[in-house]
Amino acid sequence: MFMQIAIGAVGIGIVLMVGYLIIAQVKSTLTTSATGLSAGEKANVSTAMRQTQNTVFAGFALIAVGIIVLAAFGLINIFQ
Repeated sequence: MFMQIAIGAVGIGIVLMVGYLIIAQVKSTLTTSATGLSAGEKANVSTAMRQTQNTVFAGFALIAVGIIVLAAFGLINIFQ
């Protein structure tokens, strides 16, 4: 059971990191080569993308903490 939960958590972490990389590429494209955007609009896009990246990264960190807690719980149950 612990292995299934850990594999699921790793899968979610991978999805979050892929999302992080996609958002980074979109941010880079929008802020450097977007035509028709004013400097203020580019700054708003950059800020919004940075906040989205931080949210995704925080989700990945929560998944990592969950995996650590599950591993600790599993070890405790094994050695009882």
